[in-house]
Amino acid sequence: MSRKRKPYPIIEGATISGIAAEGNAIARVDDLVVFVPYGCPGDIVDIRIVKKRKNYADGRIERIIAPAPERLEPKCSHFGICGGCRWQNIPYEMQLQCKQQQVVDALTRIAKVELPEISPIKGSEHIWEYRNKMEYTFSNKRWLTNEQLASAEEYDNRDGAGFHIPGAFDKVLDIDCCYLQDDLGNRLRKFIKNFAIDNGLSFYDLRAQHGLLRTLMIRIASTGEVMAVMSFGEDDKENITKVMEAVKVQFPEITSLQYVVNLKVNDTISDQEILVYSGKPFIEEEMEGLKFRIGPKSFYQTNSLQAYELYKVARNFAELTGSELVYDLYTGTGTIANFVSRQASKVIGIEYVPEAIEDAKINSAVNGITNTEFFAGDMKDVLTDEFIAEHGRPEVMIVDPPRAGMHGDVVNVILNASPRRIVYVSCNPATQARDLALLDGKYRVVAVQPVDMFPHTHHVENVVKLELREQN
Repeated sequence: MSRKRKPYPIIEGATISGIAAEGNAIARVDDLVVFVPYGCPGDIVDIRIVKKRKNYADGRIERIIAPAPERLEPKCSHFGICGGCRWQNIPYEMQLQCKQQQVVDALTRIAKVELPEISPIKGSEHIWEYRNKMEYTFSNKRWLTNEQLASAEEYDNRDGAGFHIPGAFDKVLDIDCCYLQDDLGNRLRKFIKNFAIDNGLSFYDLRAQHGLLRTLMIRIASTGEVMAVMSFGEDDKENITKVMEAVKVQFPEITSLQYVVNLKVNDTISDQEILVYSGKPFIEEEMEGLKFRIGPKSFYQTNSLQAYELYKVARNFAELTGSELVYDLYTGTGTIANFVSRQASKVIGIEYVPEAIEDAKINSAVNGITNTEFFAGDMKDVLTDEFIAEHGRPEVMIVDPPRAGMHGDVVNVILNASPRRIVYVSCNPATQARDLALLDGKYRVVAVQPVDMFPHTHHVENVVKLELREQN
């Protein structure tokens, strides 16, 4: 018979001293560093230790003894449960300071390269309703909070629509109101949920993997165009039509209404056939007169207005005069490639996802851009020394890799190609810092500009300009 593990202690009267990576707050107790979510620097709290290591521990706040003077009352009723927007209790100016420090720490502690003065972070003009894309999950076993479990209320109907609880694939929190997207998103999600309940339609069972309503994606462009994509877990044409027609009638502002029957184990629809129920198969974003078509599978920065600020930084760092050959690596749907094409002689974009490359080509055609060329394939397989020999050595490279950063082979090809200037856009300063260290022998960092795309979260974008060192 195994011995019952003794519960970890409560640390009383600890002071939250700062914010760490991944958005957790820090408390230092003697020689122990404790990471806790949802703390605000200056809070005095009791902390329950939930996991302990040699030099650090993870904990949760059991009681706030004295809140920090800066601590805010979160706007969202789901704060602390759904897992998103973990900084709603922190003033936006303090959020920006924390993100600035996150970039500074990553570049100094990981990259360990010579750095210029890091520019102040560009904050987002809008800190609510800034997201152009949201995804919700329908579940027949919605998550019950501790308060609900403790109440005497019976919950015979557990149908809900919302977000996955962090770390639990089969736990979905029913969302009343999310403030990150225009309220149309809330009204649409609630309408579909209530319509399904009223008509006896089944919600998806994430463990048994059956049920009609599965997921909902809502995209609202800065142009006002709206896309809604319903994912169904059963091929029930009669009830699918019933749902889609009800949405079409109730929300005439939806310009692209689509659906997919997804019978796979996972929720991804990138490999599924998506059908147009009404309207166009895409919506359009606009930037400096350029139009960008966005389909249901397209990647586009989820903060449209701030994406414009990000791309302007990248373009300024590129310092194009009109004569340069530019390579845009990890081009996605070619947004940056098309955005800088007016200032370049030619832009070559490379991206792993074939559908995204097709979107990039369409975006060039729609805008009458003729000096772009796009290639699909794994970056380390496409971008080779032979590719550069065939298509030309770039004067400027713009790279915007996923969170994992660049593959070592890609870094080596960049070093061999020796573009005069590299503009590195990153959503993960830690992996960006690692790559800067690899490039340091040949390139020096001359400018750094953090950009906040996601208020109330710990995520931050960072743009770095590198220039080729003078060779002796």
